[in-house]
Amino acid sequence: MKKKQRAFLKWAGGKYNLVDALSQYLPKARCLVEPFVGAGSVFLNTDYEHYQLNDINQDLISLYRIVKAQPKQFIDDARAFFVASGNQKESYFSLRQRFNDSNDSYERAVLFLYLNRHGYNGLCRYNLSGKFNVPFGSYKKPYFPEAELYFFAEKAQKAEFYCTSYQQVFAQVPSDAVMYCDPPYVPLSKTASFTSYAREGFNLDDQAQLANLAESACRQGTTVLISNHDTTLTRKIYQQAKLYPIQVGRSISQKGHGRKKVAEIFALYQPKLRTADVINAVPKIQQARRLQQT
Repeated sequence: MKKKQRAFLKWAGGKYNLVDALSQYLPKARCLVEPFVGAGSVFLNTDYEHYQLNDINQDLISLYRIVKAQPKQFIDDARAFFVASGNQKESYFSLRQRFNDSNDSYERAVLFLYLNRHGYNGLCRYNLSGKFNVPFGSYKKPYFPEAELYFFAEKAQKAEFYCTSYQQVFAQVPSDAVMYCDPPYVPLSKTASFTSYAREGFNLDDQAQLANLAESACRQGTTVLISNHDTTLTRKIYQQAKLYPIQVGRSISQKGHGRKKVAEIFALYQPKLRTADVINAVPKIQQARRLQQT
């Protein structure tokens, strides 16, 4: 059995534990398109000829492009921050400020990895001014993901990275692609949606528009799989899709006893077979039946 690969970033809501379940609903195709790539666990644990990976977070996409292009240099430079002196609250806040003040994409990429591994629980959050504001994580010894970085860099040779809107991604989907969408989830309560992944946010209108775009792409022949919380609202939004509920162990509590099962749902928009496809399949079906009879 093929070993699952972890992403080099910690990521709240990452899909590492759901990859096997998700893969059951992702059909074969030449290309996998992800409008919300996040930490990239689905990308890392599927086998497509090509990938189009998008995210609205410019820091994330810039980091991925740099790791793809120059992994050794990046790893050597990033490792220098994973030392005991860097794992102090004062150092963290100083480097966070340096990140926020920097306009250099390479420096921001190196510091983004540092902040991700030393900040609170894999959160990626910005304030309204676009400043990264995740608090210090207070971990005993943050892990430096060297092996994961090298694996990502190798796999990324099959990928192109984009930083644009999910609407634009849907407007440019190749005809030989399948799509997986992992949008910011619908909040489970009024107080649950406390993070801001990007200044633009992702509201309920976006949730509905994403479903509409998935329906449209499906009518044009593209399979689209969306994951989200399993709520009355999401079941209504995804009423045109086939729905598959699942229980997932997830929380943003640092303590194990704070991690509870959460109801999630997969919404699968799968094109119906065209008449021509059915006609072409008939000879194969008849041949299979003849083989069974012999």
